[in-house]
Amino acid sequence: MSSVDKQLEELKAEIETELPSDIVVSDVKYEGPELVVYTRNPKEFAQNGDLIRKLASKLRKRITVRPDPDVLTDPKKAREEVLDVIPDEANVTDLDFHADTGEVVIEAAKPGMVIGRHGSTLREITQQVGWTPEVVRTPPIESSTVSNVRNFLKQEREERRDILEKVGRQIHREQLSREQWVRISTLGCCREVGRASFILSTADTRILIDCGDKPGAEGEVPYLQVPEALGSGANSIDAVILTHAHLDHSALLPLLFKYGYDGPIYCTEPTRDLMGLLTLDYLDVAAKEGRTPPYESEMVREAIKHCIPLEYGDVTDIAPDVKLTFHNAGHILGSAVTHFHIGDGLYNVAFSGDIHYKDTRLFNGAVNDFPRVETLVMESTYGGRNDYQTDQEDSEEKLVEVINETADQGGKVLIPAFAVGRSQEIMLVLEQAMRSGKIPEMPVHLDGMIWEATAIHTTYPEYLRDELRDRIFHEDQNPFLAPQFNHIDGGEEERQEVADEGPCIILSTSGMVTGGPIMSWLRHLGPDPDSNLVFVGYQAQGTLGRRIQNGWDEIPVNDPNDRNSGRASTLSLKMGVETVDGFSGHADRNGLMNFVRTMNPRPEKVLCVHGDERSVQDLSSALYHEFNMRTFAPKNLETFRFK
Repeated sequence: MSSVDKQLEELKAEIETELPSDIVVSDVKYEGPELVVYTRNPKEFAQNGDLIRKLASKLRKRITVRPDPDVLTDPKKAREEVLDVIPDEANVTDLDFHADTGEVVIEAAKPGMVIGRHGSTLREITQQVGWTPEVVRTPPIESSTVSNVRNFLKQEREERRDILEKVGRQIHREQLSREQWVRISTLGCCREVGRASFILSTADTRILIDCGDKPGAEGEVPYLQVPEALGSGANSIDAVILTHAHLDHSALLPLLFKYGYDGPIYCTEPTRDLMGLLTLDYLDVAAKEGRTPPYESEMVREAIKHCIPLEYGDVTDIAPDVKLTFHNAGHILGSAVTHFHIGDGLYNVAFSGDIHYKDTRLFNGAVNDFPRVETLVMESTYGGRNDYQTDQEDSEEKLVEVINETADQGGKVLIPAFAVGRSQEIMLVLEQAMRSGKIPEMPVHLDGMIWEATAIHTTYPEYLRDELRDRIFHEDQNPFLAPQFNHIDGGEEERQEVADEGPCIILSTSGMVTGGPIMSWLRHLGPDPDSNLVFVGYQAQGTLGRRIQNGWDEIPVNDPNDRNSGRASTLSLKMGVETVDGFSGHADRNGLMNFVRTMNPRPEKVLCVHGDERSVQDLSSALYHEFNMRTFAPKNLETFRFK
């Protein structure tokens, strides 16, 4: 008998001693980080809401209770009884029964009403029918991504359970080494922006944090081939952590499965969905540009299948000697500061990922409250000594001013925007400005993936700022449903119609002008001196966006009507070019310093990463001088040992 099987037997015996004699436990299994208890008495479990909580507290494990299949109410009858329990105002759109696990997935427009106060309605459902309810939100804006991910995971349910059981056994395996040490190896994003990737190692465990590409630098990928990473075989990695879905952190995750990785990816639920959206688009763009994609779309599906979503604040075992906790990073939807508790109080490491320290219209500011952190790995995108962003209120006023001036002269405002994060932030600014009369009402056209990304945001309002979440819960106040917003879905023909009409605002991907529909808009509007191109996000070195910012007015574009469209022609850019700081999803120099300043206790060491050479060195020096802590500006392929 393996050590895990022995452990499960002991847990089953301990659970049975804790439960009333009338509750029978038929089986106990690990599924991912959770302990799943199967019982013939699910209704009795549900009658005592404290039972699971007490068990979880005593065993120090996340516990899910499921009914044995042979004690379940017939699905047809159960459907009627479930709908009788749930208030009509919840607006249930789907019920999906899974006899193999005894779960009923309830999709509703208002999940809170299905859950009830402190889970009271969920317990009542189980008391009535025995099934274990799982609740998901019906997207207020139809999202093909959310629908496709949910349907795919439904189809792959059986294989996914096998994956989770395998992962659970890996997490709870016996520790083999008596040594205790912690190492971080840098595989990318050191003294550069992009290709984020790190290995966190202990004597027993190896964890990969992020695996992204580098914007504007084709072929520059993380150093995955080194022995600390895939050089020892893909399955020498125990777990992958994805801090957020932007491609400079996520683009090459599916590549791991091409190389044979078969383990878990821990991320938040919206990060999983956005990663699917962005990586599939990444493959599509590569194909359109005549490049060979690094992996097939099947690998994206494999990555989604292996995702284990975690919520902010949940402390989760991911290895015998590592616990993981996600905290809001304030950067994009679902972005996470990742905190690792290693060993039995041995060491604590936090990776900031990308952070925004202050509240924005879209998100609450980044969390930096941890019980302990000895080492912080911190982004430095705006870490330079002069990298101070304009206050957001001032930024909004400047954007309003540019829009009004452009509208007065009959032009159009073209905003290159990242589909995820900045677009939704700008949408909120525009909706409020039009509602309050600061700018005239005019169409706001959304091109590229922006509408789909917005739909995903409305699916997960619990990840948005408190005030915005409250508005979205009331459909008539959902700002993303304002009538000014128009999704461009008619391609070149619709773009030409927009170009021929009066003043309007256009938000279009790609945010760094590296391809996508923004190139078409430049062809349409670039020669118009009455229109304005407005940058609201970071433009990385080497991108066309940065070059235009720096004064380029002759830019390469492809003409779709030209037979030789594979060759770039040159466009003379006559439209105005403006940069409005303050909308970045990254903290500026003040925000980064304040993130560390307000940590209590502060870390002993900080590794400054994800910034150009000047930025990381400036921030490293400032943290050292102000807080008297050990700081580093590592290069790629360095390893730091902390114990």
